[in-house]
Amino acid sequence: MNGRSSFFEDGQFLYSVLHDYSYIRIIIHHIDARGGLLHMSKEAILFTANRPETIMSHGEGMRMWDTEGREYLDFIGGWAVNSLGHSSAVVQQALAEQSARLVCASPGFYNKPMLAFAEQLTALSGFDRVFFGSTGAEANESAIKLARKFGSVHRNGAFEIITTLGGFHGRTLATMAATGKPHWQTLFAPKMPGFVHVPFNDIDAMRQAVSERTCAIMLEPVQGEGGVHVADPAYIAALRELCDEQGILLIFDEIQTGLGRTGKLFAYEHYGVKPDIMTLGKGIGGGFPLSAMLTKAQYDLFEAGDQGGTYTGQPLAMAVGRAVVDEIVSRDLSSHAYELGAYLKDKLQAWRVRFGLRNIRGLGLLLGFDLPEPSGKEIVAACMARGLLINSPSPSVIRIMPPLIVTREDIDQMLATLEHVLQRLNLEQA
Repeated sequence: MNGRSSFFEDGQFLYSVLHDYSYIRIIIHHIDARGGLLHMSKEAILFTANRPETIMSHGEGMRMWDTEGREYLDFIGGWAVNSLGHSSAVVQQALAEQSARLVCASPGFYNKPMLAFAEQLTALSGFDRVFFGSTGAEANESAIKLARKFGSVHRNGAFEIITTLGGFHGRTLATMAATGKPHWQTLFAPKMPGFVHVPFNDIDAMRQAVSERTCAIMLEPVQGEGGVHVADPAYIAALRELCDEQGILLIFDEIQTGLGRTGKLFAYEHYGVKPDIMTLGKGIGGGFPLSAMLTKAQYDLFEAGDQGGTYTGQPLAMAVGRAVVDEIVSRDLSSHAYELGAYLKDKLQAWRVRFGLRNIRGLGLLLGFDLPEPSGKEIVAACMARGLLINSPSPSVIRIMPPLIVTREDIDQMLATLEHVLQRLNLEQA
């Protein structure tokens, strides 16, 4: 749209007047408590989610503040993204130092932070090769493409990937097709073919689904979005055996579970079973857009042009990722997540009879529990009104995934607020 803008200020508001050939549009910007301009109209945002009216302004550590100055204790952590908390000094320093050197070299060149981070990740994970992306869905797309490339080269064109019901792998067309959400199966038709869904933790169903068309099995070791369901050790061991028997790949989606979240640096370490491909995202960048797909040397199969992306190995992201992973490892936040997760789980177990909580589950600081009735939405809203952020991935489930820096005092404060809400909503059992 052609036009010009002019601005004039009046007290606490700035008026932006867009002059066009056919109309004049006036947009009011509120000047918030920190002196920043805030566009108060939400009409310019394409609707994709039901969001509260609250507008977040800034954060530090375990807490965020909105534009009205209200404080929130964050037990969502950006959906398990802010592994080091909000506005981590580690992330700030990495961004400042690298942005002064090189922000983007183009994916057609190596850069120093890319090589250093690749060496760090492969050494820590035990894999040999890494591809970097910006989102978890992009990492999972890379895994899907690599598995199909493997099927083309080594399995006579096999292309099917078996995934699990309740799993979640992203919102691109391919990762939505891979995701085991029944109500997604007809969304954005025609659905991308080549995915077979079977029940989670059911090895017999998995065995029956394998055919000459199968190139890989893909799953989350802990289903996050699906409600925090943990894979059984015997199931994972049987999957590894099945893949070895059939000559197919085992892919672990560790977008949510990787980098210390479950009490180990990687969730696969809980099982003593190593996948052929592993994807990472969320906590790997501490809030900066970053993801990775790792694999073994024998599956380095892509040819030039098969895979790529504008921001692949972007120096800024690489520097942040390396700094975040350094911090997680040097502070042993994996062990911290294990200890604090056990502390929180014990506290919740004590409420089983009192509030009717069922199936308290999870690993480390990725925990969930079932409610006696489908009141998750009401609980989340009531907690937010009292300054606590938690998540309900489905009406009868609460999911808790705070930053890895959470303390016992933070947990006690969270529990005090949650207890008050459960009492207020009359969820105490007679």
